[in-house]
Amino acid sequence: MTSAGSGLSVLQSCALSLLVFTGASQFALVGALAAGGNPFTAAAGAFFLGVRNAFYGLRLSQLLALPRAVRPFAAHWVIDETSAVSLAQPDRRSVRLGFTVTGLTLYVLWNVTTLLGALGAEAIGDTDAWGIDAAGPAVFLALLAPMLRTTTERAVAGLAVLLMLGLLPVLPAGVPVLVAALAAPAVLYVEGRRRGGAPNTPQGENR
Repeated sequence: MTSAGSGLSVLQSCALSLLVFTGASQFALVGALAAGGNPFTAAAGAFFLGVRNAFYGLRLSQLLALPRAVRPFAAHWVIDETSAVSLAQPDRRSVRLGFTVTGLTLYVLWNVTTLLGALGAEAIGDTDAWGIDAAGPAVFLALLAPMLRTTTERAVAGLAVLLMLGLLPVLPAGVPVLVAALAAPAVLYVEGRRRGGAPNTPQGENR
């Protein structure tokens, strides 16, 4: 329904779900489009949110050790959930089983519910009247909140929100998302300087 609220057709919504199998990137893309952003800017924001999956892939490629011909297809299923299930397994056979079952189940359910949601949005007509445009950000925040476990992660999220809110009135739709990505290196830089500048305690000194 969120994609329908941004102006995408049922076919476009289903194609997006089939080809971009990562929820955060999809919500970022349709959210920017719904705000009137440039499609290329919206796609860039979605791309940066999906970059984390490449780092998951580096680790999973070692654990799965799949044949070369299968790797491009398996890469499409490298997301938060499949990575978490795979990394929790004790041996390679269990890793492959967990990855396959989780990826297949989520991929099928994700695309079926996308189709149902798009058809439902088409059936109700004017999605703006139902406030569906708020569904995307709400779902995205619900997915993000449980992942913010450390002080550093919460600081990155807080700075990103401040950058977004501050730049929304002055930059084209979709661009503030890209600028907000600078929150991560900025916080990590400050954190590194803080740790590097902390005085070393001499060995044997009691505090």
